[in-house]
Amino acid sequence: MESYINIIKVFAPSTVAFFFGMAFTPFLTDFLYKHKLWKKKAGKITPDGKETPIFNSLHKEKEVGTPRMGGIVIWGSVIATTIIFWLLQTVFPSEASSKLDFVSRNQTWLPLFTLLVGSIVGLVDDILQVRPTENSAKAGLSFYKRLAIVLALGLIGGYWFYFKLGMDSVSLPFIGEWQIGFWLVPLFVLVMIALFSSGVIDGLDGLSGGIMAIIFAAYTGIAYFQSQIDLAAFCAVVTGGILAFLWFNIPPARFYMSETGILGLTTTLTVVAFLTDSVFTLPIIALPLLITSLSVIIQLLSKKVRGRKVFLVAPLHHHFEAIGWPAYKVVMRYWVIGIICGIIGMILTLISKF
Repeated sequence: MESYINIIKVFAPSTVAFFFGMAFTPFLTDFLYKHKLWKKKAGKITPDGKETPIFNSLHKEKEVGTPRMGGIVIWGSVIATTIIFWLLQTVFPSEASSKLDFVSRNQTWLPLFTLLVGSIVGLVDDILQVRPTENSAKAGLSFYKRLAIVLALGLIGGYWFYFKLGMDSVSLPFIGEWQIGFWLVPLFVLVMIALFSSGVIDGLDGLSGGIMAIIFAAYTGIAYFQSQIDLAAFCAVVTGGILAFLWFNIPPARFYMSETGILGLTTTLTVVAFLTDSVFTLPIIALPLLITSLSVIIQLLSKKVRGRKVFLVAPLHHHFEAIGWPAYKVVMRYWVIGIICGIIGMILTLISKF
C-alpha cells in the first residue's frame, strides 16, 4: 500500500505542474509579446568577449521577435505546485493530504531555495538583455558577474552539505564510499560551476528543455529507488514544469527558456546530484551538458594555443547546424542520446547503492 501512495505522491504533483504550466503560459506569452521582451538586435559573444559571426548568420532572424524568459513557466509551475500541495495539507489536514505534501527540510528545502535564487538571478539578466542598448550582444549581466553569483551559491551549498547535513563522502560506482572530508565543499563548487557553463545548451528550439526534462526524470527514478520520496516528487514536478515549457518551445518556439530557466535548473541539478549521492554518475546522466560545455572550452583553448578553431562554431550543437544539419535533427539526436545516457546513469547509480 505504501508503494502505491509513494507513486501517487511523485506523479500527482508532476501532473499538476504540467497542467498549471499549460494554463499559465498563454497569459505569460501575451505579456511577453505585448511588451516585446526579446533582444532588440541578434548577436552573441563568447565567454572571451569575441563575436560569433557564424552563429549570428544562422540565427539572425530567430533571436529578434521571439521573447526570452520562457523559463518562468518552469520555475513558476514548480513554486505554484509546491504551494498548492502545502496549502492542501494546511487547510485540509488529513493523512492523505499530509502524505502528498513533498516539502521537507532534509530533502526539498535546499533544491527549492536554489531553484528560486538561480531563476531570479537569471530573470534579472534577461530583463537587462531585452532593454534597448547600443550593443545587444553585450547586454545583461556579464559572464563574470554571473559566475561570481554561481560561485557564491556553490559555497553556500557546499557549506550546508558539509556542516549542516554532515556529508563528508561521495559514492564511486563499483568502488564504494570515498571519504573526502572538507574537500566536499570545493567539489560542490566545482560541479556547480561546471553545470553553469553547460547552460550554453540553450541555443536551439526544444534542445535545453528536452535534455533537462530527461535529466530530471532520471533523478526522479534515482531518488524514488533510494526512498527519497520527497526529492523524487520535487524532481518530477520540475520535469512536469519543463514539459509544459517544452510544449510551447518546440519549433517554432513561442519563447526561449533563457537565463531565468537554465540558470535555475543547472544550479538546482547540482544540489539534486549531491542529495542523491550521485555526483560521479552525473557526467553520464548529463552527458549532453558535459559535451556542450567541453566543446566551448576546447574551442577557446584551441584558439588561444593553436590560433585555430576545432569547430566551425561552438557549442557543438551549433557546429552541427553550421555543417548543414537541420536544427530539428540536432535536437532529436541530442534527445535520443540524452535518454540513453539517463538510463545508463540511473543503472550505475543504483548498482552502486545496492
